[in-house]
Amino acid sequence: MNDLIKHAQRVAALLKERKETIAVSESSAGGLITASLLAVPGASAYCLGGVVLYTRQAWRALRDFDEALLKRARSATEENAWLRAELARERFQATWGLGETGAAGPTGNRYGDAAGHTCIAVAGAVRATRTLRTDRSERLQNMYAFAAAALELLEEVLKN
Repeated sequence: MNDLIKHAQRVAALLKERKETIAVSESSAGGLITASLLAVPGASAYCLGGVVLYTRQAWRALRDFDEALLKRARSATEENAWLRAELARERFQATWGLGETGAAGPTGNRYGDAAGHTCIAVAGAVRATRTLRTDRSERLQNMYAFAAAALELLEEVLKN
């Protein structure tokens, strides 16, 4: 977790400097992205919150959610990650949204993506997406790698 917090500290400094906010919608990272951001003292200045949308049932629990959006972009794709990022940004009224979706392991998902596959996205003034494949089946290691990659992408966007 300490490595994730180091990433989050850099992101926090950039967001505070810019007077901007972030909201997160994650899946296979299981809340590690949001937890990392919240572990930095003063997080309420930049982190508005996060959600773990791990199942279809979780999506349905969202107030006024349009199920048709999911038909456009299956889970574990860059488009779905962007959909999550945009949803978080809009629902939390944040400057930025960060989305993540993938297959942590030890096996792949029902769509044929191997364990260690995730897609991440940032939504805001800039749209950025990335796919990561760790080629590992260890669930916890993948979850940490997914969270780190998401924070790294966010940092890259904020530095530009």
